[in-house]
Amino acid sequence: MKHLTVANSREAFLTGSVAVSAVAAMIGGAFAGSTIVTPLYIIYKEQFGFSQITLTLVYGAYILGNLVALLFFGRVSDVIGRRRTALPAMAIAMLSALVFLFAENVVWLYVARILSGISIGIATGAGTAWLAELIQEQDKSRATTIATSVNFLGLAVSALMAGIIAQYLMSPLQLPFVIYAIALLLVIALISMTEETVAHPGGLSNVSFRPNVSVPSQIRTKFVAPAVTGFGAMALVGFFAAIGPSVLAQDLHVTNHAVAGALFFELAIVVAATIVVTRNLSSQVAMLTGLGLMIPSVVLVVLAEVFASMWLLLVATATCGIASGLGYRGSLQVVNQIAPADNRAAVVSSYFICGFSGNALPVIGIGVISTLAGGLIADAVFAAVIVVFALAAVAMQVFRRE
Repeated sequence: MKHLTVANSREAFLTGSVAVSAVAAMIGGAFAGSTIVTPLYIIYKEQFGFSQITLTLVYGAYILGNLVALLFFGRVSDVIGRRRTALPAMAIAMLSALVFLFAENVVWLYVARILSGISIGIATGAGTAWLAELIQEQDKSRATTIATSVNFLGLAVSALMAGIIAQYLMSPLQLPFVIYAIALLLVIALISMTEETVAHPGGLSNVSFRPNVSVPSQIRTKFVAPAVTGFGAMALVGFFAAIGPSVLAQDLHVTNHAVAGALFFELAIVVAATIVVTRNLSSQVAMLTGLGLMIPSVVLVVLAEVFASMWLLLVATATCGIASGLGYRGSLQVVNQIAPADNRAAVVSSYFICGFSGNALPVIGIGVISTLAGGLIADAVFAAVIVVFALAAVAMQVFRRE
């Protein structure tokens, strides 16, 4: 594999598969900050005494951070370089972990979630583009497989770790973040030694921080299908994240924090495994199959709630994971393929704006509607919305191919 070198530098940078592993660890580490708090929310709710609506808004603050990062910083790594963008992103993740570690009230949670969202938003665009350039494959399938699978691997491991600590060890609101901070230090050390793939990095003075979706006109029609699919895939994950814990606690009467972490671990691991196993499946087939599987996925989740069945919930979790994995991997691969080299991070960031928006809507919507009309009604409404969306997206892609 041909590698880029850094001019006028005496430092030896990580290259090849080691560099790919370092960037993959960065993406996984950034996303780990998203779900490390998932099994801890019920503890925060009891300790700080806030409502379900407040909990929903705390989650929404994370999405706000995502969108701010992607809108304002989506092009930064195309200009100043991948490494010089990734290091501040990891520093912000570290700051988020420290705010969680010393949190004294719900305001601290808002701040920590916003910081986590900003970190993930910056790291996602820069890291995905970095992998595509390090691997240098024409179809970008390997880069896409790694970027998407480590994303969910990070989500899985952090949720499981936090759940086990919360249930069986001391200091449930501190120890997970101490471990996470140590892991981030290791990632920062690796990233600081990883080769740069932007040939002539510039300075911040060359960056425009005006909000810019940055999808070049020549690829906009090709961008619509993967963007819609990415929105749907992440909406499904958000739907499950919103309903899964409530089904466990309210319908199955399972309050074990480790089980809550393990349930999300199952979802994320199935997503990651699906991405790896179906790597050779064409992106179009993956997108269409993922959209089609969204329908039985949400039906199974609602049935698990209605019948209070753990077995149905486990099957629903796996089905959601397969549907999300296929839709996410297939759509991101298309985006990597069509993105111009000099604008790659900006286009990838635009894709993730769609994905993160999809991830937020079910959580916020279910939280609001459940407060006003009850949990089952809220879940059924959003299940129906996702079904309609999936059918519309399939029709859109089939029509476009004809």
